[in-house]
Amino acid sequence: MSRLLSAVLLLFALGACTNPNDLHEEPAELGNFLLGHNVVVAPNLTKGPASRDASKEEWIKAVKDAVDQRFERFDGDTYYHLGVSIEGYVLAVPGVPIVASPKSALILNVSVWDDAAGKKLNDKPETITVVETFSGNTFLGSGLTQSKAKQMRNLSRNASKQIQSWLERQYHQEGWFGGTKETPRAAQANRNN
Repeated sequence: MSRLLSAVLLLFALGACTNPNDLHEEPAELGNFLLGHNVVVAPNLTKGPASRDASKEEWIKAVKDAVDQRFERFDGDTYYHLGVSIEGYVLAVPGVPIVASPKSALILNVSVWDDAAGKKLNDKPETITVVETFSGNTFLGSGLTQSKAKQMRNLSRNASKQIQSWLERQYHQEGWFGGTKETPRAAQANRNN
């Protein structure tokens, strides 16, 4: 029971940390990053339990739109291509408040290609898991308060924000996009600040 409670608390914490409502602000520092191709696919899409149905085409459009909206703001001078594979989802259905109010979630794998170098930057795709943002509208489960389209839009926006956060870490820690690779000690100090 304590493991289940820990997992639920972790999901709430992850949902609370993701704030995709920053598109009106200055974009984060990503060096010379300029979005080239935004390729979104869903060859192995799996629907989780207690979920509304959504087609591959609906998911591809939602994620592609969210990634475009977030990353078209960056104006570097080198093209980088994003490859996103949507792996699985849960779109919460209406349930009994508190007792059975499932949360929406989305799992995807992300790869980055450097156009100038003609190679992939990450050997293994980065797996990103997002949950619905915790708010007054989702406290009792988004299935009770939101349409399927709104759930998909919110999850896709959260996913694009988490992709950006991952790219920022890679920029600072691994020197991607013209960044300076930090020593392990400097990277740890930056994470602690």
